[in-house]
Amino acid sequence: MAKYAKDQPAGFENAIERVAIIGAGGTVGFHIATELLKTGKHTVTALTRADSTNKLPEGVQIAHINYNDEASIVSALKGQQFLIITMSPTAPPDTHSKIVQAAAKAGIPYVMPNGYGGDIDKVKLGEETFLGPVSKANRDQIAQLGMQWITVCCGFWYDYSLAGGEVRFGFDFDKRTVTFYDDGTTKNTTSTLAQVGRAVAKVLSLKELPEDESDQSLTLSSFLNKPFYIKSFDVNQKDMFESVKRVTGTTDANWTITHESSKKRYEEGLALVKGGNMAGFAKLLYARAFYPEDPSDHLDKVQNKLLGLPEESLDDATKDAIDLVKKLQARAERMAS
Repeated sequence: MAKYAKDQPAGFENAIERVAIIGAGGTVGFHIATELLKTGKHTVTALTRADSTNKLPEGVQIAHINYNDEASIVSALKGQQFLIITMSPTAPPDTHSKIVQAAAKAGIPYVMPNGYGGDIDKVKLGEETFLGPVSKANRDQIAQLGMQWITVCCGFWYDYSLAGGEVRFGFDFDKRTVTFYDDGTTKNTTSTLAQVGRAVAKVLSLKELPEDESDQSLTLSSFLNKPFYIKSFDVNQKDMFESVKRVTGTTDANWTITHESSKKRYEEGLALVKGGNMAGFAKLLYARAFYPEDPSDHLDKVQNKLLGLPEESLDDATKDAIDLVKKLQARAERMAS
């Protein structure tokens, strides 16, 4: 594709208007689809299995697909300009590759691969959580098939992780216990699910290309084949705990507080995974992200101002997390993975 809109064929609109999304009923996919629809600039098509019971945002178009029938995926993607993949960690491991291959055959130019997490440049962290090599392979396949990718570095989802049980941010709201990794002061860059949705919608609402050589405005093309970085909060567990106490009207005396070595927890989680018990994955993932010498932190790279993202209230996000606890507990596969 030429670098400027002025060089495009007649009829070129210079906007991403047709977006397809896999997982529009999922944890982050629902928020992304919702925020895209709010802009009024996009037609959003949710690709979903005919037997899926996930609730989809009102206003999305629905295309039923069969992941074992490539032709059904290609047909659903024909004419789409951008594909967003958000998939459950329990999806079969070859599903992402099948989708990407179908996208190439359908002529999709841009793909946002699965992988809404920490800084992709933190290679050691990625390798030790097993997510880095998988995400890189996903991006490499997109490029090898002639498409371009954009990925989101948002850190852990704040509301989801706070609500997701002791194994994540250390909080058990039913038992009123909190486990601090080490001394609880290692910071992570985190984002709410809503902020991730807003950020994706902001990027996809930009002009696709600069109009001409003199156009210095922000465009989708400036994000191609690289990540963009966002945040809601850069916080440690003690910051979270102070917010939890404010929101719940409790004090230290109402909670049982313990400390564990992040490295010990990582090794315990790793041993479970190596033994075939995937319940250890979340344990190793979160513990590794709180290593004091190499945490999941990208505060120095965030592009919130560039994208015009709003400032958020930590206490409001904590309240949202507490409201999410029961919903996540009802989803056994989430609590175990």
